[in-house]
Amino acid sequence: MAFRAQRYSEIVYAVMRLLVGLNFATHGAQKLFGFPVGHPATGKPLMMAAGAIEFFGGLLIAFGLLTRIAALISSGEMAVAYFMSHAPGGFWPVVNKGELAVAYCFVFLFIAAHGGGLYSLDHALSRRRTVFAHA
Repeated sequence: MAFRAQRYSEIVYAVMRLLVGLNFATHGAQKLFGFPVGHPATGKPLMMAAGAIEFFGGLLIAFGLLTRIAALISSGEMAVAYFMSHAPGGFWPVVNKGELAVAYCFVFLFIAAHGGGLYSLDHALSRRRTVFAHA
C-alpha cells in the first residue's frame, strides 16, 4: 500500500504547492487590490509590503518558479505576521487566531527545503538548461 501511494507523491506535492500558493496569493490580492473582498491597504507601508510578498510569493510558489526563495521569504513573512499580530493576543495559536499564520509558515519552510518538485517551472527550466548545455 505504501509503495502505491508513494507513486503519487510528486503529483500530490504539486497540487498542494499550487493550492497553498494560490490561496496565499489571494491574501495578497486582498491587501493590494481589495480583491476578492475588502479594501486595499493603501497608506499602510507594512501591509503593502506584506501584500506584495503574499501575492507575488504565492504565485511563484504555486507555479514553482524561484520556489525555494519565494517560500523562504513567505515563511519569514508569516513568522513576522504571527509575532506582530497574533502572539500579543495570547500564547496558544488557537486562542490568538494565529493557526493559519503558523501553518503557512511551516508549510512554506517545508517547500523551501523541498524545492519546486518534479512538476514545477524550476524543474522544467533546469531540464532545458541541461539539454542546451549538452548540445
